[in-house]
Amino acid sequence: MGYLGGVLGAMLSALFIIFVILSIGYAIGAIKVKGVSLGSAGVLLVAIVFGVVFFLCGNKDANNNLLEFSFTLGDKKITLWGTSVQSVFKTVQNLGTVLFVTSVGLIAGPKFFRSFNKSMISYVVMGAAIVSTGVVITVILSAMDPNMSIAMGTGLLSGSLTSTPAFGAAEEAAGALSSEVTAGYGIGYLYGVLGVVLFVQLMPKILKVDIEKEKESFVAANTVQIKDDGKKRISLEEFGFFPFFVTVVLGLIIGSIQIPLGSGKPFSFGSSGGTLIAGLIVGHFGHFGKIEMKIPKQTLNMMRELGLVLFLVGAGVPGGVNFVSAFNWIYIVYGIIMATVPMILGFILGKYVFKLSIFNNLGSITGGMTSTPALGALISAAGTDDVASAYAATYPFALVLIVISCKLIVGLPF
Repeated sequence: MGYLGGVLGAMLSALFIIFVILSIGYAIGAIKVKGVSLGSAGVLLVAIVFGVVFFLCGNKDANNNLLEFSFTLGDKKITLWGTSVQSVFKTVQNLGTVLFVTSVGLIAGPKFFRSFNKSMISYVVMGAAIVSTGVVITVILSAMDPNMSIAMGTGLLSGSLTSTPAFGAAEEAAGALSSEVTAGYGIGYLYGVLGVVLFVQLMPKILKVDIEKEKESFVAANTVQIKDDGKKRISLEEFGFFPFFVTVVLGLIIGSIQIPLGSGKPFSFGSSGGTLIAGLIVGHFGHFGKIEMKIPKQTLNMMRELGLVLFLVGAGVPGGVNFVSAFNWIYIVYGIIMATVPMILGFILGKYVFKLSIFNNLGSITGGMTSTPALGALISAAGTDDVASAYAATYPFALVLIVISCKLIVGLPF
């Protein structure tokens, strides 16, 4: 009973801190400076600050790893960071990812396959260009800096592109140097998220884009007439929770499929890639036999936002701990370069080579950077969910490429 009570206490304290972070984060995210705001990414910033405080004030082991952050209230010990609390944050992150990405897939699904045309090739090329540029920069910096191992560089790259699957693949391939991959991921992750969020908001302002005019033409160009076949189907409940949960289950199954890559651990899309694919499929067909699978827009919007902020909390607090534990100014600079240069080159490619609209261009960049928070910021800035189609087209290819790339370059002899 004592052990169960201790775990329950840890979960309750984590639950409390999660909602504190959400409250403060939304307040900070609403602050605008010359029309630019962090929005939901304010939650990430607050979560990272909490992680930094936990690390600075907590108990650490001989290797400077945070063991515990706790305090005593009366005769009760409240633990805000510990093994059981870490598992809670990980669960919150995974839950947030599933809710957000499934919603994006379901929103984009009805138009995604129907509008599949030559522009999809441009999204694939942009995803390849963004990831390849990041990989080349990583290899060059690792070769030039004798004090930085390729393992640290790969960790920085996976963090800069906010790719947890790539981080996992690199960590496994690094073997004895896996701790350096972890440290690099923590350092690169902060700017990897905030940088893309700011990029998608600042570029329209830098280019002096008329958002409302661009939105009208963008929505008109992406309008796809979806005919109702008139058949009556069975709707199990009014909110659309049943089809949403079924889509998640299908996505988790797809994400768990192992794809051989030769030697080493096989590749899988994971929960994020699997639920995106499932969302696109279910959103496209809209029904399973006589079972209605269409979900009200209000439900999808709510699930998308809830998933986004839960992801930011779950990833942000551990990210803050990792960030400060491996803090190094030059690595931060490297991470900024790894994230910024691919974004700029990708934007130039989309604008001048593929002639994409500003929203399709930025949507493709959020997919190429595998950035969940940036898509949320872009949807808010654009005022339309249609930008999710470019993200959905670019994301799967970029995800596969960054995972394979990190797995390969972490073993280079630098």
